[in-house]
Amino acid sequence: METLQYLATGFGVALTANNLMIAALGALVGTIVGMLPGLGPINGVAILMPLAFALKLPAETALILLAAVYMGCEFGGRISAILINVPGDAGAIMTTLDGYPMARKGLGGVALSISAWSSFVGSFIATCGIVLFAPLLARWALAFGPAEYFALMCFAFACITGLMGDAPVKAALAAIIGLSLATVGLDSNSGVYRFTGDNVHLSDGIQFIVLVIGLFSISEILLMLEQHVGSGGMVKVTGRTLFNLKELAHTWWTTIRSGLIGFVVGVLPGAGATIASAMTYTMEKRIAGPEAKFGEGDIRGVAAPEAANNASAAGSFVPMLTLGVPGSGTTAVMMGALALYNITPGPALFTQNPELVWGLIASFFIANFLLLLINIPLVGVFASMLRTPNWLLVPAILAVSTIGVYSVHATTFDLMLMAVAGVVGYLLRKQGVPMAPLILGFVLGDMMEQNLRRALSITNGEVGILFESSISIGLWVGVAFMIVFPPLYRAWRGARRPAAAR
Repeated sequence: METLQYLATGFGVALTANNLMIAALGALVGTIVGMLPGLGPINGVAILMPLAFALKLPAETALILLAAVYMGCEFGGRISAILINVPGDAGAIMTTLDGYPMARKGLGGVALSISAWSSFVGSFIATCGIVLFAPLLARWALAFGPAEYFALMCFAFACITGLMGDAPVKAALAAIIGLSLATVGLDSNSGVYRFTGDNVHLSDGIQFIVLVIGLFSISEILLMLEQHVGSGGMVKVTGRTLFNLKELAHTWWTTIRSGLIGFVVGVLPGAGATIASAMTYTMEKRIAGPEAKFGEGDIRGVAAPEAANNASAAGSFVPMLTLGVPGSGTTAVMMGALALYNITPGPALFTQNPELVWGLIASFFIANFLLLLINIPLVGVFASMLRTPNWLLVPAILAVSTIGVYSVHATTFDLMLMAVAGVVGYLLRKQGVPMAPLILGFVLGDMMEQNLRRALSITNGEVGILFESSISIGLWVGVAFMIVFPPLYRAWRGARRPAAAR
C-alpha cells in the first residue's frame, strides 16, 4: 500500500500539464532519433541534456524528458531495421532477422505494428517490475561480479550459434570476426595500440556506427542494386498495415516471456538490450521448433527482440535509481543530468527525493502509452517508405548513412572504412554468413575482455574464480548445453527424416 501511495504521488507529478507535454515531446523526438541509423538513445539523450539544463527545467521535468527520449529511441530503432534492414541501434540488430524479410513479403506494416505493440508490452512489464521489485532486484544485481559477467557474455555467444539453424559454423565464424574487430585500438590496461597499423584514426578502435552502417546499410544497397538489375525490385507492399487478432494471439506468450527476460537482463549493469534481444530471440526459436520460419519472416522473430530490448531499457533504471550504478550507457548519461542538479542517485534518493523518483517511474507508464498512440497511427506512413522506387531509395539511404558516419569524427577515413565494411559485408552475405552474430561479437567483445581481465586480476591469474559462484556455474552449464544440444538435436532430426520418408 505504501508503494501504491508513492506511485499515486508520482502520477500527480507526471500528469501536470507541463510534464505531460514534455513527455509527449520527448517520445516524438526519441522516435525520430531512434529511426535514424547509428544515432541511438545515447546520442539522443546527450543532445537534449544540455538543452534541458539551459532551459532551467526542474529536475523531475528534465528526467521525464530524457526518459521519454530514451524510450522513444528504443521504439524508433525498429523502423529502419524493418524497412531497410539497418538497425537504428545495437538493440534492434535481432529485429532485422525477421522484420526485413516480412517487409520483403509485403508485410512491413504488420511487422511495424506488432513491433510497436511488443515494445509497449515489454516496457509496461518492466515498469511494473520497477515498481514492485526494484530494491530486491538491485541487491540481486550486486551478486554479479566480473566472473559472472564474463560467464554471461559466454552464454550470449553460445546462444548465437542457434541464430543460423543448420549453419552454426558460419554464425560462429561471424562472431569470431566481430570479436577480432573489437580488439582494434588502444588497450585500456597496458596503453598499447593493437592492430591499428600505425593509423591514428584507429587509436580509439572501430566505431560502432561505422561498422553497423557498413555491414548493414552499404551491403544492403549493393544487394538492392544487384536485385534491381536482375528483377526490378526487392520489396513488395500490401494494403494491410496492422496486425490481426490471430497474429496477436500467435505472439502473445512470446512477448510476455521476452519482456520478463529482458527486464531481468536489463537490471544487470552493463548487460543491456543487445544481450536481452539475442537471448530471447534464440529462446523463442528453440521453443518454436523446426517448423518455424525464423529468419524468413516469422512474426515471433520481431515480437521477441522488440519486447526484450524495450524491457531491458526500462530495467536499466533499477541499478541507477537504487544503487547509483548506471545500468546502460544511456542511464550513465542521465546520471550526468542528475549531477547537474546536484542530485546523487542511490538508496537515499527514494527518501530524499520521492517526488523525483516516483514522478520518473510514473512517467514511464505515461510515455509508454504515448509512444503506442504515436507509433500505431504512423505505421502507414512508415510503411509507405517501401513504395519509394529504388532509384530514389538507394541514394536516400546512402545519404543518411554517410551523414551519420561523418558526424562521429568528421573524417573521411570513417567514410572509407564504412565503404570497405560494406563491400566485405556484401561478400559475406553472398556466402550466407550472417551479420547479426558479427555485430553482437563486436558489441560484446570489449565488455567480455574487460570483465575477464578484472576477474583474473582479483586472483592474480587464477582461473578458478570463473567457476566459483553458483551463478557462474549455472551460466557455464547453460553454455555447455547450448554448444552440445543443438548439434545432437540436428543430427537426431536428420536421422528421423529418412525413416519418416520410408
